[in-house]
Amino acid sequence: MDKLLIRGGRPLLGTVTVSGAKNAALPELCAALLTTQPIILRNVPRLQDVVTMLKLIRNMGVTAERSDDGTILLDASTLSRPEAPYELVKTMRASVLALGPLLARFGHARVSLPGGCAIGSRPVDQHIKGLTAMGAEIVVEHGYMVAKLPAGRTRLKGARIATDMVTVTGTENLMMAACLATGETILENAAQEPEIPDLAEMLINMGARIEGHGSSRIRIQGVESLHGCSHQVVADRIETGTFLCAVAATGGDVVVQHGRIELLEAVVEKLRDAGATVNAVPGGIRIQSSGVASLKAQSFRTTEYPGFPTDMQAQFMALNCMAQGTAKVIETIFENRFMHVNELVRLGANIQIDGKIALVEGVKGLSGATVMATDLRASASLVIAGLVAEGETVVDRIYHLDRGYDQMETKLRALGADIERVK
Repeated sequence: MDKLLIRGGRPLLGTVTVSGAKNAALPELCAALLTTQPIILRNVPRLQDVVTMLKLIRNMGVTAERSDDGTILLDASTLSRPEAPYELVKTMRASVLALGPLLARFGHARVSLPGGCAIGSRPVDQHIKGLTAMGAEIVVEHGYMVAKLPAGRTRLKGARIATDMVTVTGTENLMMAACLATGETILENAAQEPEIPDLAEMLINMGARIEGHGSSRIRIQGVESLHGCSHQVVADRIETGTFLCAVAATGGDVVVQHGRIELLEAVVEKLRDAGATVNAVPGGIRIQSSGVASLKAQSFRTTEYPGFPTDMQAQFMALNCMAQGTAKVIETIFENRFMHVNELVRLGANIQIDGKIALVEGVKGLSGATVMATDLRASASLVIAGLVAEGETVVDRIYHLDRGYDQMETKLRALGADIERVK
C-alpha cells in the first residue's frame, strides 16, 4: 500500500496547474449515457474515482477511450446493460448518478446503493423522491435501487420537485433525468455548487433546455433526444483551495493556474483575514505568505455553496493548528467529518471536539509522525500539516487522496516540497 513521506519546513514557490474537477467530471461521464451520439470530454482528471466510473459505464457496454492529454471519447450507442453492480459501486458515492440518465433513456435501471467515504449519512432518498415525482416506480431490494416506468409510459414526466435538503448529486441526477422527460420540470431548493452549472452547460450543448442553473430554482424543458458534444471539465476549486492552504501554511509565492477566485470566495476571504495575500492574476490565482507562524487563526462554519465548503474544512483546520490564536470550526454538513482531528493531534495539534464544533488552539509547531488518512479531504489536511511539521511525516492509506487529487505529490515536489510516494 502506497504512503507519502514528507520532510517539512520548505516554502512553496512557482506555478502549479489544477486539474479538472472530480465533482464535475463524474456526473458528466454519466451524462454521456443520455445519448447515442459520441461525447468528447476534455480536462478529465486522472483520479481513482474517474477510473472506477469508467469501469462502471464500460461494464454497461459503453465504449470509452482515454488519451494521455486528459480527453475521453465516449460512445453510449453500444450500451446494453442499464445496471450498476455493487462490485463497481461500493467504493464510490457518485455511482448513483447513473440512475437518472439510465431511467430517462431506457425506462428502467438497476443501480446498487453506493459506498464512498465514511464521513456521514448521505442518503439517496431525495433522488428516489424526485424520480418518483417524475413518474418512476422505484423499489429497494437486495441492496439495489430497481427503477422502471409504469406500463404504457415510455418517458418520465415533468414535475415540480422540492427536495427536503440541498443535495448536489440529487440536483445533478434529477436535472439529467428531466432533460428527456415530457413537459417541464422545476427543481426547487437546488444545489448551487459551480459543478452544477458546468454540467448544465454540457447538457445544453447536447440540446437540453435548461434555465436557472447556478440558482436554487432550475427549470428544465424536456426534449425527445440529446445529441453529442465536446465539453471541457471546469477546473477543480477544491484542489485549488487545497494548494492555497498549503502555500499559506508553508510560506512562499505560488500561482495556481486555472484557479478562479469567484468560485472560492469564502475560502479566499478567510485566507486574507488570516494574513495571506491572495489575488486574481491572468489565468489563475497568486498567493503569497510568510508562513503559518505569521497567520491568525480563523473561525468558520461550513455550509452549502456559496458558503465555506465542507470539502475545505479539514485543510483549513490544518492551517489553524499552527496559526496564532484560537479558532472555532463548526461542521454542519456531515456528522463524521472530524476524523482527521485525532491524526492532527498525533502531530502535536491542540484540538478539542464537542459534537459538531472543533476548538483549535494554535501551537508553535508540529512534529512529524506516522498518521493515517481516513477520507479524501482528511488526507489532504495531513499532507498540509506534514509540509510544515518538523522532521518526517508518513501519511498512510493515501488511496483516499488518489480518489480526488491528480498527482498531488508530483505537483508539490515541483513547487519545492520534499515529498515522495513510497511503498
